Amino acid sequence: MNWAARLIGGRFHYGWLTVGVVFLVLLAAAGTRATPSVMMVPLEHQFGWSRATISLAISVNIALYGLMGPFAAAAMQRFGVRPTLLIALGTMAAGVALSSLMTHPWQMVLIWGVMVGGSTGVAALSLSATVVTRWFTTHRGLVMGILTASSATGQLVFLPMLAAIAEHYGWRQVVWVVAGAAAIVLPLVAFLLPERPADMKLRPVGEPADASVSTSATKQNPLTIAFGTLAMASKTRDFWLLFFSFFICGASTNGYVGTHLIAMCGDYGMTEVQGASLLAAMGIFDLFGTTLSGWLSDRFNSRVLLFWYYGLRGLSLMYLPHAFGIDFFGLPLFAVFYGLDWIATVPPTVRLATDVYGKEAAPVVFGWVVAGHQLGAAFAALGAGMLRASLGTYTVASMISGGLCLVAAVIVLRINRPAKVPEPQAV
Repeated sequence: MNWAARLIGGRFHYGWLTVGVVFLVLLAAAGTRATPSVMMVPLEHQFGWSRATISLAISVNIALYGLMGPFAAAAMQRFGVRPTLLIALGTMAAGVALSSLMTHPWQMVLIWGVMVGGSTGVAALSLSATVVTRWFTTHRGLVMGILTASSATGQLVFLPMLAAIAEHYGWRQVVWVVAGAAAIVLPLVAFLLPERPADMKLRPVGEPADASVSTSATKQNPLTIAFGTLAMASKTRDFWLLFFSFFICGASTNGYVGTHLIAMCGDYGMTEVQGASLLAAMGIFDLFGTTLSGWLSDRFNSRVLLFWYYGLRGLSLMYLPHAFGIDFFGLPLFAVFYGLDWIATVPPTVRLATDVYGKEAAPVVFGWVVAGHQLGAAFAALGAGMLRASLGTYTVASMISGGLCLVAAVIVLRINRPAKVPEPQAV
């Protein structure tokens, strides 16, 4: 990696190249996570599996993706970012390729739920938080916004292409394309991703010359780090406010819209490619929305930003059932409105976690918060599938999801606010 540093010379800080590598890793992981939504209808047609059955595998995937966050962040502290990522990416590529042989629902739960869900959980938001806190003192919100937006870009790059492949060649060709994409980023991580700025004889971007910088990895067991941080954070009110607001965030994004929108479009006579294209369009707007959110979180109160993000998202979800009945502007309006807000909540949430718990503990604390996000997503993925199976429509699920977002808008206003001390009354 020193050769890469010599190649770029002093033209720009190596931290920005690190961001580029991590962006591509997150891009591949995002495409992998989006794949089951493309496979849902083809699997239903070929094997006769119900959407509730397929949603079970997806919900396990989503839950493990979130639960791996704090342990992944702890493993990166103990063993290093590069070794942890290489193992995760290898497992991801192998699991996706192996799924081409599945013929029973339990195999989908084991492969897509356990193997893929656990490995993508390493290449997730806790990775972004770790890289941002290690490599940047300034521009943290902006960089976190860029890395978070990679999830949207993953949908933009993969979903329409994967939907077209599934429609013309079958779902098995889809999994080979995704497995290849995961394998491609392995050498980039191996050769271009250093552990810390000190390994390149650099300081973090914006770090004052006289500031002390940690240069060594901890010797603690990752389980001790993860559970010790949870024990510390769980005693504070702010942790639970962050956790439950992010639970709702996951339920209203990955779990509901990310998992069920393509199938929902099919209920209204749209093809899989049209549904995937709608998600991809939302990804374009989220790329701008989340990056802008990171820039805003460097400059404005994160609580206020989250209030508006959750409130507007709730209103857009309540509008969604009506959007299919409006000929021209219905779905495009939803795609713009919801897309700008999709995961714009991440940069201000990371900012609040760092402000409350400090930059050393923040990645692990945020990993536990992301676990809440994915538990919410798993709850919504399974719940929406069951509601659709029993009611024949997604309308009730849309209203529940929108209502939860309005609750989150109120919750976030209490995060990182000091308790008011009553003034002494005159006797």
